[in-house]
This record gives sequence, C-alpha cells and structure tokens, in this order.
Amino acid sequence: MQVPMGILYQPLYITTTTFLIFLSLICVPVLAVDPFTEALLSLKSEILDHSNSISDWILPSDSGVTSPTDKIFACSWSGVKCNENSSLIIGLDLSVKNLGGFFSEGQFNHFTDLVDLNLSHNSFSEKLPVGIFNLTKLKSLDISRNNFSGHFPSGISNLVNLVILDAFSNSFSGPLPKDVSQIESLKVLNFAGSYFSGQIPSEFGSFKNLDFIHLAGNSLSGKIPSELGMLKTVTHMEIGYNTYEGSIPWELGNMSKLQYLDIAGANLSGSIPKELSNLTNLESLFLFRNQLNGKIPFEFGKIISLSSLDLSDNLLLGSIPESFSELKNLKLLSVMYNDLSGTIPKGIAKLPLLDTLLIWDNFFSGSLPKDLGKYSKLKYLDVSTNYFVGNIPPDICSNGVLLKLILFSNNFSGGVSPSLSNCSSLVRIRIEDNSFSGDISLNFGNFPDLSYVDMSRNRFGGGIPANIALVSKLQYFNVSNNPNLGGIIPEKALSLSLQNFSATNCSISGDFPPFGPCKSLLVLELSMNNVSGIMPQSISNCQSLVSIDLANNDLTGHIPVELASLPSISVVDLSHNGFSGSIPAKFGSSSSLKLLNVSFNNLSGSIPIEKSFKVMDSSAFWGNPKLCGEPLRPCRHGPNGLELGSRRTQKLAWVLITCGVVVLAITAAVFGVLHFRRRGKGKWKMVSFSGLPRFTANDVLRSFSSVEEVTDLVPPLAGSDCKAVLPTGITVLVKKIEWRPERMNAMLDLISRMGSARHKNLTRLLGFCYNKQMAYLLYDYLPNGNLVERIRTKRDWATKYKTIVGIARGLCFLHHNCYPAIPHGDLKANNIVFDENMEPHLTEFGVTFLNQLNNGPFLARAGNETGEIDRAIKEELYRDIYNFGEVILEILTNGKLSNAATSLQNTSKEALLREVLYENDVAPSNSVQEEIKLVLEVASLCTRNRPSDRPSMEEALKQLSGLKKQG
Repeated sequence: MQVPMGILYQPLYITTTTFLIFLSLICVPVLAVDPFTEALLSLKSEILDHSNSISDWILPSDSGVTSPTDKIFACSWSGVKCNENSSLIIGLDLSVKNLGGFFSEGQFNHFTDLVDLNLSHNSFSEKLPVGIFNLTKLKSLDISRNNFSGHFPSGISNLVNLVILDAFSNSFSGPLPKDVSQIESLKVLNFAGSYFSGQIPSEFGSFKNLDFIHLAGNSLSGKIPSELGMLKTVTHMEIGYNTYEGSIPWELGNMSKLQYLDIAGANLSGSIPKELSNLTNLESLFLFRNQLNGKIPFEFGKIISLSSLDLSDNLLLGSIPESFSELKNLKLLSVMYNDLSGTIPKGIAKLPLLDTLLIWDNFFSGSLPKDLGKYSKLKYLDVSTNYFVGNIPPDICSNGVLLKLILFSNNFSGGVSPSLSNCSSLVRIRIEDNSFSGDISLNFGNFPDLSYVDMSRNRFGGGIPANIALVSKLQYFNVSNNPNLGGIIPEKALSLSLQNFSATNCSISGDFPPFGPCKSLLVLELSMNNVSGIMPQSISNCQSLVSIDLANNDLTGHIPVELASLPSISVVDLSHNGFSGSIPAKFGSSSSLKLLNVSFNNLSGSIPIEKSFKVMDSSAFWGNPKLCGEPLRPCRHGPNGLELGSRRTQKLAWVLITCGVVVLAITAAVFGVLHFRRRGKGKWKMVSFSGLPRFTANDVLRSFSSVEEVTDLVPPLAGSDCKAVLPTGITVLVKKIEWRPERMNAMLDLISRMGSARHKNLTRLLGFCYNKQMAYLLYDYLPNGNLVERIRTKRDWATKYKTIVGIARGLCFLHHNCYPAIPHGDLKANNIVFDENMEPHLTEFGVTFLNQLNNGPFLARAGNETGEIDRAIKEELYRDIYNFGEVILEILTNGKLSNAATSLQNTSKEALLREVLYENDVAPSNSVQEEIKLVLEVASLCTRNRPSDRPSMEEALKQLSGLKKQG
C-alpha cells in the first residue's frame, strides 16, 4: 500500500516547528544581552570572589529580556554605575570586596565611557592591565591596597582627563613612570607603599595642577630633585621612608602653597635649610629619623601657621630657638633623641594650642618654664633623660587634660606639685630617678584613669598615701628606694587591680595588711623594710601572683600554706625575718616554683621530703637552728642519737672546737698568702637582681668550683658558658665576661640595666659576681632548647606566629621600654630559647655591646647618669631590627632561607610567598595566606638596606599584633 507523501511529511513538519519555537524561547534572552553586561560577566569569570561580594552579577533565568534594548542590564548590579538612561557605564566600584585574581589585557576595552574606576582594598595581583590606559575619559583611577607587581606600565599619559591616580600600597617595582607628569589635569598622585626604585624623576616638578603627591615607603634613592620646588600648586607632599642621598633641597622653600611636608626616615643629612621658613602656609613638618645636623633654623619662627613640628631622632645641636615662642598655632613639638642643649624658651609655655611636648633624651638643663601648662591644654609631656632641675611647674595641669607626665632621670627636686591632685585626667606618672622630697601629697582619689605610677629612686617621706586604695585602674605602683619614706602599707593598698606593687628599701613599718581581691597582682616587692606581724592567709586571693619578695623585714608567725598553694608562684624570698613553725610541704608540689629562700628565720621541724627540696642547697635554709632534714643535718628523734648535755657530747664538742680553731688558723694563713699573691685581681663582689636570693660571691663561685673557699681564685669553668646549680638548687646559665679595669664601671652600668630588664620574652639576668678583671653573669636556665633545634620541625601557623610575636615583644621591650635602650646585639636563632610553655625568650641580650665597651676605642656615654644613648647603641638597634627580619624568614621557611635581604631582593614577592605557603602547607585560598603575607611584609621592611628605612620595633610589633587580637 503506497502512503501519500503529504501525510508522510506532516508529523515531521510539526516536530521541527515545535523545536524551533522552543529554541527561540531559550535563546532570545541570551542574544539580547548587551555587550557591556557580557564584558562584566567575562570580568567576573576572572575574579576570585572570596566573600561572594558580586554574587548579584548574574542573568536570571526569567529575566524577561526578550528583545534588544538600549538599556544596559548590568546597571542594577553592585558596584556598577550608569548614566541617567542606563545606556552607558560610567563608574565601576569594586573596592573593599575581598576580591582577588588577575586581569587579562583586554578586560576593560568595552568600558570606554568609564569616568571612575575603583579596584582598591582587594588582593588583585600580577601586572596592571595596560588596557586601562585606553579609557581616556577616566577622571579617577584607584588601584590602592592591592598586590599589583612588576614595572608600572607605560602609557598612563593617555589618560588626559585623569584627576586622581591612587596606586598606594602595591608591589610595583622599577622606576617611577615619568610620563605621568604629562597629565596636566592631575591633582592627586599616590605611588606610596610599593618598591619603586631609582631617583624621583626631575619631570615630577612639571605638574601644572597637582595638589597632593605621596611617594613615601618605597626604595627610592639618589638626591631629591630640586625641581620639586617648582610645584607651586601642591599643598601636601610626602616623600619620606626612602633611602635618599644628600640634604634637603633649599628649593622646596619655593612651594608656596604647601601645607603638609613629610620627609621622615629618608636618610637625609646636612642642615635643615632656612628657606623652608618661606612656606608660610605650612601646617605640618615632619623631618624625624634622619641624620640632619646643625642647628634648628631660627627663621622657623616665621611659619605662624605651623601646627605640628617633629624633628626627633636626628643629630641636631644647639637649643630650641627663642623664635618658637611666636608659633601660636603649634600643637605638637617633638625634638626628642637629638643632641640639643640649653634651656627651654619661656615663651613655649605661652603657646595657646600646645598639647604635646616631647623633648626627652637630649642635654637640656635649667628649669622647666614655670608657666608650662597654664596657657594651653597640655596632654603629653615627656622631658625625661635630660639635666633639668627645679620643681614641677605648678600649673602643669591647670587646664585638666594632662594624660602623661614623664619626668624621669633628671635632677628635679622639691615636692610634688599640689595642683597635680586636681589633674583627674592623668593616666601615667613617671618621675623616678630624681631628687624629689617631702610627702607624696597627691589625692589619688581624684585619678579615675591612672594606671602607672613610678616614684622610685627619690627622697620622698611621709609614707604611702592611704588614698592610694582609691585608684581603681592602677596597675603599676613603684616607690622603691626612697629610704626615708616610712609609714605603713595602707590597709587596702593590696586590694586594687594592681599588677605590680614595689616598695623596696623605704623604711616602712607596721603590720602586714590583709589582702583584698588581688586577683591581678603579679609582683609584690617589700624587701628591706621594717614590716612586722604575720603574713595573712588572705594571700590566697592573689591567684595570679608570680613573685613575692619580703626579705629583710620583721615578719613573724607561720608561713601560710595558702602562699605555697598559689598556682603561678615562681619566686618567694622570705629570708631574714622571724617566721616560725614548719615549711609548708605544699611548696614541694608546686610546678611553677623556681626560687624559695627562707634563710635566717626561726623555722623548725623537718624540711619537706619532696624532690624539689632535696636538690636545694643548704643556704636556702641557713640561719634556722631548729630546722633539720635534707639538705641540712638529719633529724634525730630516736634513742640512737647523741643526747644533748651528756658528758660524751660535751667532750666531743670540745674536740670539735679545738679542731675548728686549728682549721681557722690554717685557713687564715692560706688566705693571707693568696691575698698578697693575687691581690691585683681584687675581691669578688656579688650583685643580685629580683628573683635571686642574697647569696655572697663565695656562695655562687663555690657552686661551680671544686674548692671549698673561693677568695680571689678564678673558678675553673670550662669555656665562657656553662650550667651551674646554685645553693638553693636553681640551675643557671653562667656566662663569663672579661674586662679591662678602666672599662669596668661603664660595663657594670650596662649589666645593671640588663638585670633590671624584666619581660616574659626575655631570659632573666638573675645576678652577677665580679672582680676587677671579670664577671660571671647568672641567667635563668631554660631547658626546652633553642630555635635552631626546633626550626626545621614543621609547626602550625599559630605556633609560628606566637613565636614571631614573642620575639618582637621582647626586642621591643629592650628598644622602647629600657632607658637608655638596650640593644640585643646578636639576635639569631640559637639566642632564642623556649620555656616550658614554648614561649620564646631572648637570651644574650646586651652581651655584644658589653664586649664592644671593653674592646672598642671609646667608653660608652650611655647610662642613666648622662641620659645619652650612644650612637653605637643606635647602630646596634638598627642591626637588631635587620636580624629580626632574618629570623622571621627562617621561621616562615622552616630554616631553609636565612639570608632575608638576599632572598627578598633576588626573588619576586609572589615566588617567595608561594614558597612560604608551600613550607607551611597553606593552600592559596586559605584565609591564613593574608596573615603570612603581612608577616612577610614586616620581614621585608626590617631588612631594608638603609638602616633608617627600617621600622622601629614598636612599629613592627604594632603591624604584627594587628593581625590577630592579642591576649
């Protein structure tokens, strides 16, 4: 049967028609999408969107776009700005969206009408696409805070309408682009915070309308071009933190509209040109941390508009010009850390807006202006480490806003100004190491925010004010070494939020007061006083107590078991008191106890048998006739022992006395011979710091000598370092230092400052014994090894970060909390040791400089007496910072890279980052990557070639601590 052809093809026709209709339904929306939207979708495909910030850049399945239209679909997307009728994209803002990746060359070709392009605060990397320079309508280009690298592309001059170019904080290298100077419309130019090198192009002096220029924080070198003085329209210029040569060009004085000039940390030398005084609109001038010398120009007094002037950390001489009294708008004056001298002009006190005066570490003398603080709202005053005399100005806080009063290490005298009692704003008072006298006449109840008070090393009397208990936020209180202070310990003084209470050698008497809620107390020092009574059981309230020193008082009663039960107690010195009863056995089970000294009391009974007591030397228990047991004489309670008062015992006693006399005679004869034969070496002396019992030199030397009595003999130590066990059982690391007699005093001064440095990331120098030829330094011995032994063991990032920050904190303390600063001098992996909690401790700090003092051609002028940080110390501080950068890189690479400077200079940042991520088993997408990148950046900054370009340890620590919230 034959089928008609029409019937055969009819179903096929219907099926084909249906398919074409369906195909049209799904294709029409795609075909209708505009090219701008397609271009943005293509751009999205290259971007790593870590936070789904552009998740709305999609085409919905029911978009309803069924036919071509003049409107751009993407105009509703986040970050996209169109004109009024949505026919052109004129702005693209992708800032602060946690985006990453890199761009291909043609990605921005479609956006020819773009006026504003903002890619800032992201993680875009690799080269900046040169296609951006074809967007000739651009007025604002912001690519700041990314990781674009390589040379800055040529062609920027094509952007003839550009007003703002912000490339701050990237990784660009090579020369600055000269052709940017051809953009006549440009007003803002920011190339700061990259790795641009070479000189600042002289062409940069030809900008016609530039208002803001920022080139700081690069690797620029050479001389600052004098052509910059031709920038007549610039109001703000920052070009510091580079490594220039030569001096400040006097031509900069021609920048007539300049309001802000910052050339800090730039390795500049020579004198400050007086022509800068022509900048009559200048409000802020920052020239600190250079090597500028000569005098401060007298002509600066003409810059009436000046608000902030910082010339600190230079080599400036002479005095503060009298003309500064004319700077009626001055708020900040900082000339600290120079070689300035003379007196402070009286007119400085009459500047109406002055709120910050920082002049510490110079050679200023005379009295402070008596009207200082009377006419201005002074907030910060630091005149420490100078030669000032006289009284504290009476109106120093008359306007009630003073926060920090820092006067230590001068020769101030008289009493504390009564007006200070009304200064409720005070947060910090440091007047130690002066000659203040009279009562401490402060109404502490008026200081709601006071946290730090140091009045030690003065001549105060009248006792500790009872109202000290009213300061609710006080953390540190020190009145030690005021021998005539007297009085009693105020009843509630130990009930505060205090962490440190020190009143050593103050002639304090009266009964020991009860402890209140002292949960924050870490250190209590009351030695060398006349405190009596019993130690209260309420010491159990001080659960955080680490160190207590009550030696040389008149305390009686039993040692409270509550003291032995404290979980963190480490140092206990109760020697030279009248304690009775037994030693609490609880001390034996303390895991934190490192030092216990109960010598010269009236203790009795058996010494606890725990292992920790058996390893202690007998000197920790001397002077307690009724005490027995190891390590003293055995306790005899049974009938087998000798009976006291028997005839046999009396005969034996006479025999022993006779033998003793003979031995003493022989010993005296030997001593006499040795004295005459070896008197050139001098008698051994002993100095103990906080945490070490008051041993004699003989006690200590005998601990590492085979002879019974050590007088002038040198103990037979093998090498310059060794371990030794002191009489109380403490294991110490002993370091031998030799010196020439004429250098001894200078070296003793530095050792004393080293011993006073106490920080949880420093190995404690416990004490030292010395004669005219040498000294033995006694350090805490930490048995958990050093960084060299552990660096090749892979550890998690959190552990590495903790180690790096701990090292930074210890070094920052030496540099910024010790006055004068103490350089480490030999920071490296084997001088970083670990305690039982794997907390890093710096050891050997200051030793290198000690050797320099002995072997160098000069005697250091550094010290509390002179108030000067020697230039040699300054160089060592810079070297410390460099070595810290080296250590960071070693830790990050598990010891594979130790030469940070070479690695950072010869390896691209991206390659080095990839290597570090690989060594730490961190995936590129891991959130830890950004933290590692920032730590690597700190290492890079610390190892810059020019020392003055490196950050201070305070700045480095601030950057590191900003990564995570520190406890």
